[in-house]
Amino acid sequence: MLRTEEILSTIEMLHAEHLDVRAVTLALNLDDCASASVDSLCRKVESKIMAQASRLVETCDRIGVKYGIPVVNKRIAISPAATILAGHGSAAALKLAQTLDKAAAECGVDFVGGFSALVQKGMTRADRLVIESLPEVLSQTWRVCSSINVATRRAGINMDAIAILGQKILDIAEATKESHGFGCAKLVVFSNIPEDSPFMAGAYMGSGEPEATINIGVSGPGVVSSALRRRIAQESNLTLGDLAEEIKITSFRVTRVGELIGREVAKGLGLAFGIVDLSLAPTPTVGDSIGEILKALGIEKIGAPGSTAAIAMLNDAVKKGGLFASSSVGGLSGAFIPVSEDSTLAEAAEKGYLVLEKLEAMTSVCSVGLDMVLIPGDTPATTIAGIIADEMAIGVINDKTTAVRLIPVPGAKPGDRVDFGGLFGASPIMEVRNVGASEQFVNFGGRIPAPLQALRN
Repeated sequence: MLRTEEILSTIEMLHAEHLDVRAVTLALNLDDCASASVDSLCRKVESKIMAQASRLVETCDRIGVKYGIPVVNKRIAISPAATILAGHGSAAALKLAQTLDKAAAECGVDFVGGFSALVQKGMTRADRLVIESLPEVLSQTWRVCSSINVATRRAGINMDAIAILGQKILDIAEATKESHGFGCAKLVVFSNIPEDSPFMAGAYMGSGEPEATINIGVSGPGVVSSALRRRIAQESNLTLGDLAEEIKITSFRVTRVGELIGREVAKGLGLAFGIVDLSLAPTPTVGDSIGEILKALGIEKIGAPGSTAAIAMLNDAVKKGGLFASSSVGGLSGAFIPVSEDSTLAEAAEKGYLVLEKLEAMTSVCSVGLDMVLIPGDTPATTIAGIIADEMAIGVINDKTTAVRLIPVPGAKPGDRVDFGGLFGASPIMEVRNVGASEQFVNFGGRIPAPLQALRN
């Protein structure tokens, strides 16, 4: 049972430490909008979104003011677009995406996720339509985000889909070169994609979900960092176990706040409450950084030996605190390490402390993967596909969600700096080594079989 007094006390204590509700996401099933006519399909989609989401922003703002905790982003996640595009031609994909973009703008939300396809074992015509349309869709819409699931522990890794996406990522970057390839920031390639994540660009609504539900993402890297620094300043002879306990307790408090806000929003809209995702998602704001947490844990240079162990401890403590606080924890609920969105990580990359290979090692124990990583624009498609395949393998073998959001910046070289502004932040271009050396491996194609651990029945 949520105790309002306890939560309000926590809010007051944490108010100055960058605690916010990072995202309230209305997840909406659009399968009943399917139609033989693309015009009819789009009319149904727009009508349903407006009927369900027109009050989302107003409700979030009102409840945010009530509790003094801002809801930073209001979003919509739909069931996979590939499902309702089945039977349609190439023009239908862009028209649907433009409809989603228009409806999102009319509702006042910042992003709409779910222009997605699940292709871990193979591609239907509709799945391929979604993937082939991505350069056009992501360059001609602003709010539409896409996620493509190419691997699961049960199915293995679809290398054919990965090879296509390696080229599509380059095509998206070229189509949005005026904004340094920003279109790629709206595409995430997943293994073991969660069906209820509220975070973009990977949010979509899974097939086992209700008709409409509210999922909430609460983020508090600054809260955790402040709690650790206070504890270290107040006590001597602390161990890493003591610090892990401090992270767990802080995560518990933040989760309680998040669930309160989520349930109030759901009640205000007359919808079901889904999950609270306690993912420590950083922003470029100083004091709101995963990197600063790692520094508080004693990692002077992010990327130094011990960095992977520190992020593993952080991720585990966050999950333990969240699960103790709520029976509705879902999504990803751990630590994100998006380079451009975390000023401390970006600084470590700029100074050469954090390299791509070490970042990949750290993703094996964090909640997502290679996130918002800027690479040279002339990186070959097969090298990009190889990077994706490596990250998918980490997810499949370890039965965890992993993801890749790479941005090949046209014309950029290692060491150049790109600033996207806002929550997307700034980052140096990271060097990609051994370029072209995995071409034959990628070109073999096919599917990497599921690991032995998948055979659990």
